Amino acid sequence: MSDAGPTFTPATLRARILHEDADVFIIDKPAGLAVHKAGRITDHLDLYLPFLAEGDGTPPRLAHRLDRDTAGCLVLGRSLWALKRLGDMFAAGHVEKTYWAVSEGVPEQAEGVIDFPLLKLLIPGAWNIVTHPTGQPALTEYRVLGTGNGRAWLELRPRTGRTHQLRVHSAAIGCPLVGEPYYGPVRVPPGNLHLLARTVTFTMAFDREPVTAVAPPPPHMRDALAACGWTGDSGR
Repeated sequence: MSDAGPTFTPATLRARILHEDADVFIIDKPAGLAVHKAGRITDHLDLYLPFLAEGDGTPPRLAHRLDRDTAGCLVLGRSLWALKRLGDMFAAGHVEKTYWAVSEGVPEQAEGVIDFPLLKLLIPGAWNIVTHPTGQPALTEYRVLGTGNGRAWLELRPRTGRTHQLRVHSAAIGCPLVGEPYYGPVRVPPGNLHLLARTVTFTMAFDREPVTAVAPPPPHMRDALAACGWTGDSGR
Protein backbone atom coordinates (compact mmCIF):
# COMPACT_ATOMS: atom_id res chain seq x y z
CA MET A 1 0.00 0.00 0.00
CA SER A 2 1.12 3.56 -0.50
CA ASP A 3 2.66 5.78 2.19
CA ALA A 4 -0.56 7.78 2.18
CA GLY A 5 -2.51 4.74 3.32
CA PRO A 6 -4.81 2.33 1.52
CA THR A 7 -6.73 3.53 -1.52
CA PHE A 8 -9.88 1.60 -0.61
CA THR A 9 -11.79 0.34 2.36
CA PRO A 10 -14.44 -2.34 1.81
CA ALA A 11 -17.12 0.38 1.84
CA THR A 12 -15.37 2.75 -0.57
CA LEU A 13 -14.61 -0.04 -3.04
CA ARG A 14 -18.20 -1.24 -2.99
CA ALA A 15 -19.35 2.32 -3.57
CA ARG A 16 -17.54 2.20 -6.93
CA ILE A 17 -19.43 -0.86 -8.21
CA LEU A 18 -21.24 0.08 -11.43
CA HIS A 19 -22.76 -3.37 -12.06
CA GLU A 20 -22.94 -6.60 -10.11
CA ASP A 21 -24.44 -10.00 -10.90
CA ALA A 22 -23.63 -13.65 -10.22
CA ASP A 23 -20.82 -13.67 -12.81
CA VAL A 24 -19.22 -10.25 -12.89
CA PHE A 25 -18.47 -7.02 -11.15
CA ILE A 26 -17.87 -3.84 -13.13
CA ILE A 27 -16.17 -1.19 -11.05
CA ASP A 28 -15.26 2.44 -11.63
CA LYS A 29 -11.46 2.33 -11.37
CA PRO A 30 -9.96 5.63 -10.23
CA ALA A 31 -7.25 7.26 -12.29
CA GLY A 32 -3.79 6.74 -10.83
CA LEU A 33 -4.41 3.25 -9.44
CA ALA A 34 -2.59 0.38 -11.15
CA VAL A 35 -4.61 -2.80 -11.56
CA HIS A 36 -1.77 -5.09 -10.41
CA LYS A 37 1.74 -5.05 -9.00
CA ALA A 38 4.51 -4.13 -11.42
CA GLY A 39 7.99 -2.73 -10.86
CA ARG A 40 8.00 -0.32 -7.92
CA ILE A 41 4.20 -0.14 -7.68
CA THR A 42 3.07 -1.08 -4.19
CA ASP A 43 -0.53 0.18 -4.20
CA HIS A 44 -2.71 -1.60 -6.75
CA LEU A 45 -6.23 -2.91 -7.21
CA ASP A 46 -5.32 -6.56 -6.62
CA LEU A 47 -4.72 -5.70 -2.97
CA TYR A 48 -8.36 -4.75 -2.52
CA LEU A 49 -10.23 -7.42 -4.51
CA PRO A 50 -10.57 -9.64 -1.40
CA PHE A 51 -12.97 -6.96 -0.14
CA LEU A 52 -15.40 -8.22 -2.82
CA ALA A 53 -15.07 -11.90 -1.91
CA GLU A 54 -18.21 -13.74 -0.87
CA GLY A 55 -19.27 -17.30 -0.21
CA ASP A 56 -16.11 -19.41 -0.31
CA GLY A 57 -13.91 -16.35 0.14
CA THR A 58 -12.54 -16.36 -3.41
CA PRO A 59 -12.08 -12.79 -4.68
CA PRO A 60 -13.02 -11.76 -8.23
CA ARG A 61 -10.20 -11.45 -10.74
CA LEU A 62 -9.34 -9.04 -13.52
CA ALA A 63 -10.92 -9.90 -16.88
CA HIS A 64 -8.85 -7.25 -18.72
CA ARG A 65 -6.59 -4.27 -17.99
CA LEU A 66 -6.74 -0.49 -17.90
CA ASP A 67 -3.70 1.77 -17.86
CA ARG A 68 -2.80 3.10 -14.43
CA ASP A 69 -3.84 6.66 -15.37
CA THR A 70 -7.07 5.65 -17.15
CA ALA A 71 -10.28 5.89 -15.14
CA GLY A 72 -13.58 4.08 -15.58
CA CYS A 73 -15.18 0.74 -16.37
CA LEU A 74 -13.13 -2.28 -15.33
CA VAL A 75 -14.61 -5.79 -15.57
CA LEU A 76 -13.95 -8.48 -12.95
CA GLY A 77 -14.91 -12.15 -13.25
CA ARG A 78 -16.38 -13.90 -10.21
CA SER A 79 -15.74 -17.50 -11.33
CA LEU A 80 -13.38 -19.47 -13.54
CA TRP A 81 -16.18 -19.87 -16.10
CA ALA A 82 -16.84 -16.14 -16.14
CA LEU A 83 -13.15 -15.31 -16.52
CA LYS A 84 -12.78 -17.75 -19.41
CA ARG A 85 -15.91 -16.43 -21.11
CA LEU A 86 -14.86 -12.81 -20.65
CA GLY A 87 -11.33 -13.54 -21.84
CA ASP A 88 -12.65 -15.16 -25.01
CA MET A 89 -15.00 -12.22 -25.66
CA PHE A 90 -12.33 -9.58 -25.14
CA ALA A 91 -9.95 -11.48 -27.42
CA ALA A 92 -12.60 -11.84 -30.13
CA GLY A 93 -13.71 -8.20 -29.97
CA HIS A 94 -17.15 -9.10 -28.65
CA VAL A 95 -16.99 -6.59 -25.80
CA GLU A 96 -18.12 -3.13 -26.91
CA LYS A 97 -16.06 -0.40 -25.24
CA THR A 98 -16.28 3.36 -25.57
CA TYR A 99 -13.91 5.89 -24.11
CA TRP A 100 -14.15 9.61 -23.50
CA ALA A 101 -11.06 11.75 -23.82
CA VAL A 102 -10.09 15.39 -24.05
CA SER A 103 -7.37 16.19 -26.58
CA GLU A 104 -5.03 19.12 -27.10
CA GLY A 105 -6.06 20.13 -30.60
CA VAL A 106 -9.11 19.28 -32.70
CA PRO A 107 -9.11 16.56 -35.39
CA GLU A 108 -9.46 17.82 -38.96
CA GLN A 109 -12.47 15.56 -39.50
CA ALA A 110 -15.38 15.34 -37.06
CA GLU A 111 -15.24 11.54 -37.15
CA GLY A 112 -13.16 8.84 -38.71
CA VAL A 113 -10.97 5.79 -38.25
CA ILE A 114 -7.34 5.93 -37.13
CA ASP A 115 -5.45 3.09 -38.77
CA PHE A 116 -1.79 3.00 -37.72
CA PRO A 117 0.05 -0.23 -36.82
CA LEU A 118 1.71 -0.03 -33.40
CA LEU A 119 5.16 -1.31 -32.48
CA LYS A 120 6.59 -1.77 -28.98
CA LEU A 121 10.17 -0.56 -28.74
CA LEU A 122 12.31 -1.93 -25.92
CA ILE A 123 15.05 0.27 -24.55
CA PRO A 124 17.25 -0.35 -21.50
CA GLY A 125 15.01 -0.09 -18.45
CA ALA A 126 11.93 1.04 -20.36
CA TRP A 127 9.73 0.65 -23.43
CA ASN A 128 7.72 2.84 -25.76
CA ILE A 129 4.91 2.42 -28.30
CA VAL A 130 5.28 3.98 -31.76
CA THR A 131 3.38 3.88 -35.03
CA HIS A 132 5.32 1.77 -37.51
CA PRO A 133 4.47 -0.13 -40.71
CA THR A 134 5.81 -3.39 -39.23
CA GLY A 135 3.80 -3.09 -36.04
CA GLN A 136 0.60 -4.89 -35.05
CA PRO A 137 -2.58 -3.75 -36.79
CA ALA A 138 -4.51 -1.22 -34.71
CA LEU A 139 -7.82 0.51 -35.44
CA THR A 140 -9.58 3.24 -33.47
CA GLU A 141 -12.89 4.86 -34.41
CA TYR A 142 -13.31 8.40 -33.14
CA ARG A 143 -16.02 11.05 -33.04
CA VAL A 144 -15.79 14.65 -31.88
CA LEU A 145 -18.55 15.32 -29.33
CA GLY A 146 -17.63 18.93 -28.65
CA THR A 147 -14.83 21.51 -28.76
CA GLY A 148 -13.61 24.48 -26.76
CA ASN A 149 -10.41 26.40 -26.04
CA GLY A 150 -8.52 24.55 -28.74
CA ARG A 151 -9.42 21.18 -27.29
CA ALA A 152 -11.76 18.38 -28.37
CA TRP A 153 -14.04 16.10 -26.39
CA LEU A 154 -13.63 12.75 -28.12
CA GLU A 155 -15.54 9.50 -28.13
CA LEU A 156 -13.09 6.70 -28.93
CA ARG A 157 -13.97 3.12 -29.85
CA PRO A 158 -11.00 0.76 -30.07
CA ARG A 159 -11.47 -2.04 -32.57
CA THR A 160 -8.21 -3.67 -31.48
CA GLY A 161 -6.69 -3.84 -28.02
CA ARG A 162 -3.07 -2.75 -28.32
CA THR A 163 -1.11 -1.30 -25.43
CA HIS A 164 -1.61 2.48 -25.17
CA GLN A 165 -3.52 2.36 -28.48
CA LEU A 166 -5.88 5.27 -27.85
CA ARG A 167 -3.12 7.48 -26.51
CA VAL A 168 -0.70 6.81 -29.37
CA HIS A 169 -3.41 7.03 -32.05
CA SER A 170 -4.66 10.37 -30.68
CA ALA A 171 -1.13 11.77 -30.75
CA ALA A 172 -0.58 10.38 -34.25
CA ILE A 173 -3.37 12.58 -35.68
CA GLY A 174 -1.96 15.64 -33.94
CA CYS A 175 -4.31 15.53 -30.95
CA PRO A 176 -2.45 14.15 -27.91
CA LEU A 177 -4.63 13.72 -24.86
CA VAL A 178 -4.64 16.34 -22.14
CA GLY A 179 -2.22 15.27 -19.40
CA GLU A 180 -0.43 12.80 -21.67
CA PRO A 181 2.95 12.14 -20.02
CA TYR A 182 4.66 10.16 -22.79
CA TYR A 183 3.15 10.70 -26.23
CA GLY A 184 2.62 14.46 -26.25
CA PRO A 185 4.99 17.09 -27.64
CA VAL A 186 6.79 17.32 -24.26
CA ARG A 187 7.14 15.01 -21.31
CA VAL A 188 4.95 15.95 -18.35
CA PRO A 189 4.51 14.27 -14.97
CA PRO A 190 1.96 11.43 -15.02
CA GLY A 191 -1.29 11.62 -13.11
CA ASN A 192 -3.52 13.97 -15.12
CA LEU A 193 -4.43 11.89 -18.17
CA HIS A 194 -7.86 12.85 -19.57
CA LEU A 195 -9.01 9.37 -20.60
CA LEU A 196 -12.12 7.58 -19.30
CA ALA A 197 -13.35 4.06 -20.04
CA ARG A 198 -16.88 5.43 -20.35
CA THR A 199 -18.99 2.36 -21.22
CA VAL A 200 -18.69 -1.39 -21.56
CA THR A 201 -21.32 -3.76 -22.98
CA PHE A 202 -21.31 -7.53 -23.45
CA THR A 203 -23.54 -10.61 -23.25
CA MET A 204 -22.36 -13.56 -21.18
CA ALA A 205 -24.61 -16.11 -22.93
CA PHE A 206 -27.23 -16.17 -25.68
CA ASP A 207 -30.06 -16.64 -23.20
CA ARG A 208 -29.05 -13.70 -21.00
CA GLU A 209 -29.65 -9.99 -21.14
CA PRO A 210 -26.77 -7.73 -22.20
CA VAL A 211 -24.64 -6.28 -19.42
CA THR A 212 -23.92 -2.55 -19.68
CA ALA A 213 -22.13 -0.13 -17.36
CA VAL A 214 -21.44 3.60 -17.61
CA ALA A 215 -18.72 5.36 -15.61
CA PRO A 216 -18.98 9.03 -14.64
CA PRO A 217 -16.17 11.40 -15.61
CA PRO A 218 -13.58 11.64 -12.83
CA PRO A 219 -13.13 15.00 -11.09
CA HIS A 220 -9.92 15.91 -12.94
CA MET A 221 -11.70 15.69 -16.33
CA ARG A 222 -14.91 17.55 -15.58
CA ASP A 223 -13.78 21.13 -16.16
CA ALA A 224 -12.14 20.27 -19.48
CA LEU A 225 -15.21 18.33 -20.62
CA ALA A 226 -17.51 21.19 -19.60
CA ALA A 227 -15.39 23.65 -21.60
CA CYS A 228 -16.00 21.41 -24.64
CA GLY A 229 -19.79 21.29 -24.15
CA TRP A 230 -20.42 18.48 -21.67
CA THR A 231 -23.39 19.44 -19.51
CA GLY A 232 -23.25 16.61 -16.99
CA ASP A 233 -26.21 14.76 -18.51
CA SER A 234 -25.96 11.00 -18.05
CA GLY A 235 -26.54 10.36 -21.73
CA ARG A 236 -23.81 12.68 -22.97
